[in-house]
Amino acid sequence: MPVTPPPIHFHSPYERPTIEPSYAGYVTTSDGAQIAAFVYGDLGPLASPVAPVLMLHGNGEEHGIFGPTIDAVVATGRAVVAIDSRAQGKSTRGRNPLTYELMADDAIAVLDALGVVAVHVLGFSDGGIEALLLARDHAERVRSLTAVGANLTPEGVIEDEDWDLKGAIAAHRAWYKRWTTGPVPGINPELLTPTPEESANTVELLQLMLDEPHIAAESLETISCPTTVIVAEFDCITEEETQAIHKAIAGSKLVVVPEAGHVLPKEAPEVITSELLATIAQAE
Repeated sequence: MPVTPPPIHFHSPYERPTIEPSYAGYVTTSDGAQIAAFVYGDLGPLASPVAPVLMLHGNGEEHGIFGPTIDAVVATGRAVVAIDSRAQGKSTRGRNPLTYELMADDAIAVLDALGVVAVHVLGFSDGGIEALLLARDHAERVRSLTAVGANLTPEGVIEDEDWDLKGAIAAHRAWYKRWTTGPVPGINPELLTPTPEESANTVELLQLMLDEPHIAAESLETISCPTTVIVAEFDCITEEETQAIHKAIAGSKLVVVPEAGHVLPKEAPEVITSELLATIAQAE
């Protein structure tokens, strides 16, 4: 029976960096994942007081979604370390079950491989969750935190007709099953969009948002670095969840971007850049 092709996961266009990376390479994790790491600008000496910015993207994306912000930060003379999270962008899956804690560990592995001692962290959506974990669990490595569209629990994400995770998972599962239960005459599944493998990967990534994270708000009370929590007026993150993050981190700044939706790196990169630089300035 014919199956309707599922939507491509976060496929709308965005501005990628206009500058080329000074480094692009893989960092191999203990479970075999190849994490694609990119450096824009000059990292400088190991003990440089000008710490780079670590940028962590959202579910199903890749580091290029921060394009305008990468350009702007490098223009100030500060380097950027950008990561494609495992199973996304140019990074491979590895063997361990996907968790936000695992991807936060991947970020630390990249910093270690690059010899980076400390960073200012910018995280969006899933990357915002990872940024919270880094600031909480690796405080000595994080000089400032800018968390955009982050949540603490699966219940912190609002589902509606534009954000139907369960429906998207079902569509991708059906698409995968359609092309993997047996050959279909005249069809090479690897030429389809998405391919069966891409649909299987999307199912796992979307399921992660349904199952995780489970971060106790009070556990964030140990975060002491300058912090800005950013959310959109029409975000899919509940107000209660955003307030819980903001209130748990003493002295944090809360920014609500008016007339914008969840994907702020695409919709309002100038706001992200401005607030990021202001947060960095508090730390240096």
